[in-house]
Amino acid sequence: MAAAGRRAAKPTKAFVQKVLNFFDEYYPEARCSLDFADPFQLLAATILSAQCTDLRVNQTTPALFAAYPAPEALAAAPLEDVEALIKPCGFYHNKAKSLIGMSRAMTSAHGGQVPQTLEELVKLPGVGRKTANVVLGNAFGIPGLTVDTHLGRVSRRLGLSQNTDPERVESDLAVVIPQAKWTLFSHQAIAHGRALCQSRRPRCEACPFAACPRLGLDG
Repeated sequence: MAAAGRRAAKPTKAFVQKVLNFFDEYYPEARCSLDFADPFQLLAATILSAQCTDLRVNQTTPALFAAYPAPEALAAAPLEDVEALIKPCGFYHNKAKSLIGMSRAMTSAHGGQVPQTLEELVKLPGVGRKTANVVLGNAFGIPGLTVDTHLGRVSRRLGLSQNTDPERVESDLAVVIPQAKWTLFSHQAIAHGRALCQSRRPRCEACPFAACPRLGLDG
């Protein structure tokens, strides 16, 4: 564990390139695992994915989008009806409020269109930087770093960031990861976190970075 208050050494370009090469070799098809047909669906699905598996979200959204296929429809939906549809995703009271609030804001301020900038996206109810970057990168092809628990953990263990705050991790990665690879790198690091660099039982014996400059196995 690095000493408190000391700035960790910046990872070398050679090491970062080694990480990128490994990810490209082992996770070439990494992508967003949420099902969506348009930016609105991805935004709604990402809001639902908080503290819920993508599989569960994908099982839930077809009925939601069948009932409310556009933000205008969801904006006018009764709260109780939305809650009933998304209940399997957990925290459905708050998520239903966020979905309806997001839809109302999109309808009134953006003509029913999903904004294409991070600054405008995070103004929508229920939308933080992680959700905004998911939408930017996967719906619009605008590079974004999606710092979830997996990406944060992998980044710390690889020495790409020493921070636990997602926004600071994002800032650290933005310096060392080429911008054109932000979206793909996010998916690849998340895949690595699920496959090998797991929180409680990391499979270091199967990982080429077993001797990486990580901050211990702190999750």
